[in-house]
Amino acid sequence: MSTFLGMPARPPRSPYGTGNLRGEEPFPRAAHRELGNGQLRRNLDRATTTIRAKRLNVTGELPDWEALRDAGSAIKTDAMNRLPELLEQLERKVTEHGGTVHWARDGAEANEIVARLVKATGSSEVIKVKSMATQEIGLNEHLESVGITPYETDLAELIVQLAHDKPSHILVPAIHRNRDEIRQIFLDRIPGVDPELDNVPAHLAAAARAYLREKFMTTKVAVSGANFGVAETGTLSVVESEGNGRMCLTLPDTLITVMGIEKVLPRYQDLEVFLQLLPRSSTGERMNPYTSLWTGVTPGDGPQDFHLVLLDNGRTAALADAIGRAALNCIRCSACLNVCPVYERTGGHAYGSTYPGPIGAVLTPQLAGMHAAGDDPNSSLPYASSLCGACFDACPVKIDIPSLLVELRHQNTEESGTTPEKLAMRAAAAVMKRPALYTGAQKAAGLGRLVAGRDGTISRLPPPFAGWSDSRDTEAPPRQTFRAWFASDEGRAALRAAADEHDGSHAEHDPGDGRHDLGDGAHDHSHGEGEKK
Repeated sequence: MSTFLGMPARPPRSPYGTGNLRGEEPFPRAAHRELGNGQLRRNLDRATTTIRAKRLNVTGELPDWEALRDAGSAIKTDAMNRLPELLEQLERKVTEHGGTVHWARDGAEANEIVARLVKATGSSEVIKVKSMATQEIGLNEHLESVGITPYETDLAELIVQLAHDKPSHILVPAIHRNRDEIRQIFLDRIPGVDPELDNVPAHLAAAARAYLREKFMTTKVAVSGANFGVAETGTLSVVESEGNGRMCLTLPDTLITVMGIEKVLPRYQDLEVFLQLLPRSSTGERMNPYTSLWTGVTPGDGPQDFHLVLLDNGRTAALADAIGRAALNCIRCSACLNVCPVYERTGGHAYGSTYPGPIGAVLTPQLAGMHAAGDDPNSSLPYASSLCGACFDACPVKIDIPSLLVELRHQNTEESGTTPEKLAMRAAAAVMKRPALYTGAQKAAGLGRLVAGRDGTISRLPPPFAGWSDSRDTEAPPRQTFRAWFASDEGRAALRAAADEHDGSHAEHDPGDGRHDLGDGAHDHSHGEGEKK
């Protein structure tokens, strides 16, 4: 009697994430539409140019900037390599200091946990610190669906929320809006706002401040994200520029923090590196105006009920990819967006995900996959790049985004099955392996001259090549192929002339005895080694 144990098989892969991680249309189609938005392009050009200049100034004044980047990269890589043990350590430390830790496998589970915790307090309102994680999982929409009203307190996030819009930049979510639009949004959506409100930035900020101050003073529950979580001590950190985060983190009775599991750092000392890298890379400042650190609950000081929700939502799936996992090193500084020529022209909405720009093009497919359905919009994101490498140069933790994009393109090709591109490559290979067919194909291509314009270019190509000519002209095929020219009398004469010219030039610079005068102190190697002249 024997027992068959079966063949070894790979363990089941971790599930992909849910939430705002997939657009409704492929990037090329969305980008084509956004390119027609002149205001968006002007806003992006002005903002990214300003931020780039500030960043270069404040990074250039540090003699050890590159060493800081190396340190940041090494710390994050080490954290990803030891992620399970660091998360367990973080849980222990938070619990020891009076906090409660919850584990959320995906966005839906995280939303349910937060809603349950808010309801347990008896509150029907929450104030929120700007958070990419809660935007990723669609927390605001879920809270509203169960009767809880969330109030964004970051000025740009407030504008986006009041307009029922979506963020278009990691750092400046309302970058696509102008002052007149913001004024009208405030007039329409903020109760009791002065009807004479103008579009002066200071006046707009004052109107938002007056509206939010009441919420700060009366709302008992706050929801935040976290820039970093320290495993060694259980400390959480939020960095921001307006002070709204400080109000949310200190005034309410209950604080609920939703943190992606990749935000963990091993040691408290590691903050020294990232609190230099992050502000310089994001806002071009030497330090963030407000840096808040808290460790669990402190009796009589700040929220007395603290909950930490550790969010996976596809991060384990990304971690399993030996190459793509580098995207988890991202510290959400937006430096790659501010130098990307593609993002600067299309804006963030074209990416369809909470995470736009170069990092979004690699992180979103890692978190949510590229083949959830036929013609998955995420499968177009790795191609939303010119591979110029500016993002790699700007990244404070040296994520090689161009290489990740190429790897994701490879993965997409492998997973896509039979595609027109694959069929075209197979056909090309079959032709190129047969000289007679290849020669015939070259002659057939020469017919393209018949549709060329007077300038020698073809402005429109037939399907399936029409996409190429949508944005560029194509040179007409030459009258003669290189192989035909090479075998012709003209080609042979040109090659002989080139050879004669080379020989004459060589003789002009070479002394008659074949030896070169290398100057005083140089060695003459025209004789064998050890041979006397």
